[in-house]
Amino acid sequence: MASDPARQAAIVGIGCSRFGRGLPESQLGLGAVAFKAALEDSGLARASVDGLSIHMGWPLGPDYDRVADAFGLDIGYVNQSWLHGRFVTHCLQHAAMAVTQGLAEVVACVTAISFTRERDILGGPGDVEGNREEGGTHAESPPYGLTAPAGGAALAMQRYMATYGATSAQLAAVPIALRKHAAANPAAVMRAPITLDDHQGARMIVDPLRLLDCCLVTDGAVVALVTTMERARDLRQTPVRIAGMQGIRAGREEFIFGPRGLGLNQQSVGTAPARARDLAVYGAAGIGRDSVQGFYTYDAFSPLVLFALERFGFCGPGEAAAFVQDGRIELGGALPVNTSGGLLSEAHVGGWNSIAEIVRQLRGAAGPRQIQGASCLQWGTAWGDSILFRT
Repeated sequence: MASDPARQAAIVGIGCSRFGRGLPESQLGLGAVAFKAALEDSGLARASVDGLSIHMGWPLGPDYDRVADAFGLDIGYVNQSWLHGRFVTHCLQHAAMAVTQGLAEVVACVTAISFTRERDILGGPGDVEGNREEGGTHAESPPYGLTAPAGGAALAMQRYMATYGATSAQLAAVPIALRKHAAANPAAVMRAPITLDDHQGARMIVDPLRLLDCCLVTDGAVVALVTTMERARDLRQTPVRIAGMQGIRAGREEFIFGPRGLGLNQQSVGTAPARARDLAVYGAAGIGRDSVQGFYTYDAFSPLVLFALERFGFCGPGEAAAFVQDGRIELGGALPVNTSGGLLSEAHVGGWNSIAEIVRQLRGAAGPRQIQGASCLQWGTAWGDSILFRT
């Protein structure tokens, strides 16, 4: 990040399409709606946007050049990544680096998802993604019939439960809390309250994950506009500063759907407390973890919330199942998590709906979901990437 505060990166505009199932708009159409909303939110003109950081490439969306053409942009900087939740941070990091290093003035981070149009390549006979993974980071193993990402999270949670004595009833606290948040969010797809009995009575998807432990399959788009703090001073909204960040962790000791020691393939046996490299984001931002007032994570499956909380040291190995009880991660609790409802209840927009919520929270514009006095919020995932946002 730039050492000059004026050159630090910030989100200055956020725009969303509607979220839902079976929406008639194309991905580009949804993205265009979100892009126009982000321009209106920021006060920027379309011609000001000279960079793209795309989170929607093949096989689940159009490439950057198609987006630039459709949006009527003249682009001088591009980053593009697959439409996986682990590239939310990557997408924002590239935007931040581009504007702080002078490669672009304003970068539009764009994701647009039409999951309900893409079912044939997500777990169906033509599952391009499942076959590409080939037992890799998600643990899909198509030759053995395990093509769903839920399988990897389920295997990690099975080992977690066996190791630490955690239960499905404890895990239920995650979707119950996030549904409470969604109930206060008019944009959320699922708003009806759920109870422990609802969770325990829901059908099993991949043991021990039940239906309510698995994310929604939805359509929608989010666009975030990133520029420097210097440029942000002249714009419509209070900027949300990218105060510190750290990248995706990968290697033989990493598995994205489980903590180190609880995943698959080359991991060591046994887990350990958060390491210094897992906590680097706090040093980069110059703050302590205790300053974080809300935590946002990629909640494609309920266990990922537990694993992320442990990865960043909010609790020790095996402690997260107890940590999330008694309203601790609900609004009004010690550490609210995914206050818009997340992927489990608001919508699956690749995690970007949580980035939009972070911006609303730090502007003090989240309405009944507002974290009082919010000034420092964290996005961090079970696979180690993170960004700290500040006012």
